[in-house]
Amino acid sequence: MDTILVLDRLDRLEKLLVGQKEVLTFDEACDYTGISRSFLYKLTANGRIPHSKPNGKLLFFEKTKLVNWLLQNKVSPQTL
Repeated sequence: MDTILVLDRLDRLEKLLVGQKEVLTFDEACDYTGISRSFLYKLTANGRIPHSKPNGKLLFFEKTKLVNWLLQNKVSPQTL
């Protein structure tokens, strides 16, 4: 089997598994939201995004809180 095809399938499987989790790691949160690592670090450092730091080092994100944060400041569509 082609290596690229296998890697593509593995990537899709990983994304499906992340979709089932309630708590995401930092890297999973980046993948889930599409936010770059550097920007997500800035958001956490400034306390602008909900996260947990249970051991003082690793960052974790509750998926429902991430979704709520992503959907804040909704903009209504303009009618013509």
